[in-house]
Amino acid sequence: MDEFGDPSVLRPVEVPAPAAGHGEVVVEVETAGVLFLDTMIRRGDGPYPATPPYVPGRGAAGRVVAVGPGVDGWLGRRVLVDGPGTYAEQVAAPPSALVPIPDGLDAAEAMALLHDGGTALALIGAVGVRPGESVLVLPAAGGAGSLLVQLARRAGARVVGAARGAAKLAVAREVGADLVVDYGVPGWADAIRRRVGRVDVVLDGVGGDLGTEAFGLVAEGGRYSHYGAPSGRPTTPAATPDVQVLGMAQLAGFARGRRERQERVLREAAAGRLTPVIGRTFPLAKAADAHTALENREIAGKALLIP
Repeated sequence: MDEFGDPSVLRPVEVPAPAAGHGEVVVEVETAGVLFLDTMIRRGDGPYPATPPYVPGRGAAGRVVAVGPGVDGWLGRRVLVDGPGTYAEQVAAPPSALVPIPDGLDAAEAMALLHDGGTALALIGAVGVRPGESVLVLPAAGGAGSLLVQLARRAGARVVGAARGAAKLAVAREVGADLVVDYGVPGWADAIRRRVGRVDVVLDGVGGDLGTEAFGLVAEGGRYSHYGAPSGRPTTPAATPDVQVLGMAQLAGFARGRRERQERVLREAAAGRLTPVIGRTFPLAKAADAHTALENREIAGKALLIP
């Protein structure tokens, strides 16, 4: 990427293969993740600084094919790379950026869990979902949202999954939502009030007007957790003594315990207790198409690149 702009600024180029320097490994990438965050950074309005030219991406899955001086025990291992520059065939990284992939989990499944899995665990823990509670998840068919639906169900909650369009509603049902509602249809919040009443917990990864409507559904004594705003406008609910509000600032606190949660969610998936949703895969050279599809809200679950 030589400049900020629309998806067309992403282009495939040939560069020298990375070498494993001191304290580094080289990973042969099997699949790389595509985040909505990547599209924001590409446009120049992401929360993290970036200076073109650069190689996008913040996560990949593959196998360690070379190790540099000072590195032992990693050669040949299947790993996730939790770091920058991963839209590539090979990536150099320090062992501190590696997360082992457990047996029984393929690279695509592991990659789909790297970022969203740990975040979903942290979000569920922060709101403290209890058995018998009602939980509204939006978007319920996203990479994180589909995991939140599953985790809330496992905690014993009744889950309402909100998404846009029939295909995404079908995904929300498949991962376990007890009730699904299309938030692209006017009056969707009223439909939830009629069928469920107010809810104990809202997990909002949408923000904007939809997030504001969702906040209005929280019952007295409930919790509202806001973790994403792909529209670019976070939800900013008015302060109230009746509802606990966990805003976007909570995400910074999730850095503590991040690795433990990543390893835990991978173990859960390998044991069959958690299923990531992989919406579409794209050739690495078609990364621009993946960004376009994400920005057009065409993908349920995760988008992945295949070198």
